[in-house]
Amino acid sequence: VQLQASGGGLAQAGDSLTLSCAASGRTFSTYDVGWFRQAIGKERQFVAAISWIGDSTYYADGVKGRFTISRDNAENTVYLQMNSLRPEDTAVYYCAARPARYGSWSFASGYNYWGQGTLVTVSS
Repeated sequence: VQLQASGGGLAQAGDSLTLSCAASGRTFSTYDVGWFRQAIGKERQFVAAISWIGDSTYYADGVKGRFTISRDNAENTVYLQMNSLRPEDTAVYYCAARPARYGSWSFASGYNYWGQGTLVTVSS
């Protein structure tokens, strides 16, 4: 599976952005997908994840109620809708995929495939 993240850019606090993670490979629908982010000087952190069929979603506490993850398996794409952006959301955002299983959604080490990242910058 190859992943391509896009949709990042410059936003102001309170704005919205939607990130996309496009995947190649006909088996994408059998993969869970997660979004992670890494700010300068900080460790990579979990943001959100969605199960292979889209029936389960998980969010980091800091984005609950503001971010929404979804997927369109027919289009081989996962989305991250980000609302009410804050300066602390500034980071490079990565999408990642793993063969479908339940549990351990937030552990980056459990994901086998990673996209190249897309930069989100939120100004105050």
